[in-house]
Amino acid sequence: MTTETTTETPHEEKKTGFAIFLEELSRNNITVIVLAILTGIILGGVLVAATTDEVYAAFKLSAWEGIKTSLSTAWNTYVALFTGAFGSPEKIRAAFESGDPLTIRRAINPFFESLVQATPYIFAGLAVALGFRAGLFNIGVEGQIFMGAVASVWAGYAIHGLPAIIHIPLALLIGALGGAIWGFIPGLLKARTGAHEVITTIMMNYIAFRLTDWLLKFPMKDPNEYTPKTPVIEESAKLIKFFQDPIRFHIGFLVAIFVAVLIYILLFKTTWGMELRMVGSNPSAARYAGIKITLSTVMAMVLSGALAGLAGANEVLGLNHRLVPSFSSGYGFDSIALALLGKSHPLGVVLSALLFGFLRNGARAMQLTVGVPIDIVSILQALILAFIAAPAIIRTIYRLKEPKYTEDLVSLRSWSGE
Repeated sequence: MTTETTTETPHEEKKTGFAIFLEELSRNNITVIVLAILTGIILGGVLVAATTDEVYAAFKLSAWEGIKTSLSTAWNTYVALFTGAFGSPEKIRAAFESGDPLTIRRAINPFFESLVQATPYIFAGLAVALGFRAGLFNIGVEGQIFMGAVASVWAGYAIHGLPAIIHIPLALLIGALGGAIWGFIPGLLKARTGAHEVITTIMMNYIAFRLTDWLLKFPMKDPNEYTPKTPVIEESAKLIKFFQDPIRFHIGFLVAIFVAVLIYILLFKTTWGMELRMVGSNPSAARYAGIKITLSTVMAMVLSGALAGLAGANEVLGLNHRLVPSFSSGYGFDSIALALLGKSHPLGVVLSALLFGFLRNGARAMQLTVGVPIDIVSILQALILAFIAAPAIIRTIYRLKEPKYTEDLVSLRSWSGE
């Protein structure tokens, strides 16, 4: 007769729905991004307080006065940043109560100006993100923006007699073509000779800068102007504005959103997009599956360059209406950080572009209102990106749990020499 011994397992405490929600929230990478932004803002406030003379003067009086002044300085700085990016709620309410159209437009202008600032970021961010998805590091977005601007401004002032419904899409298409050609060259060199796209795109940047300078001084220079600049584009080529001055918001923002949707469909809903992502994540497996690595590499760089060219075309056709030297203020280089922040996903890129656009526009008001240097915003962006790039820091600070699975990561195969 055998006796069976049963070992009782300790009773496991059942988790409530709220506890499960908190656990899943702590594992979510979106939580890391939100906390990275929040942490960057907090450290940015500390930096503002640490670089203000009034704070040091207050600490000489007492520690309590120093702390109060530090908090007040940081608060006033971010209030100025917010109102500069979105507009003052009091002014907006008063403007609508007055009923004066010009006063209303001035009150709501900061919000729409932030969208204007975000538009080239969307195009440029999509350009870099698409390259990342294909395993390519496109450093040449800034040069491709220049070439897109050159091509589109030529189409804007040299082509006459077309209605706006034809001239605008044609100028945008020619601008995209200019960027695509500038992306095709390093793409072909990468695919055919194995030339590193980081090196070739940097070289193409400098060629684009100097070529643009030469074009503005000689073949494309407006003969009626003393300084190097192109003629003003035709009225039929100017992007449609939705409001009167001073609001500069135009249809380019909607075009950027539409293009972001198209890129999402292309990457995640089509066979070619799947092949492109496979080439970026595992070129050996892609080659074994019969995917043409050379064609995918070239097409990825061409499409990336076309998106960057649209960013340049947007600035010329929607805002400047002519091309001047150094018209781009670093959109192409900022877009690298923007694509990393957006995890190389079209939706993430759009949200990151909006964040950068609002920060960029609000920084101007912040500098004028409270006298804080505009460079603080660049430091703020750098802090946020540092925490995004090193999520372990955020997870350690806030005691977050590791994700149960690894999300769709983007690997840059070019760094390994493949």
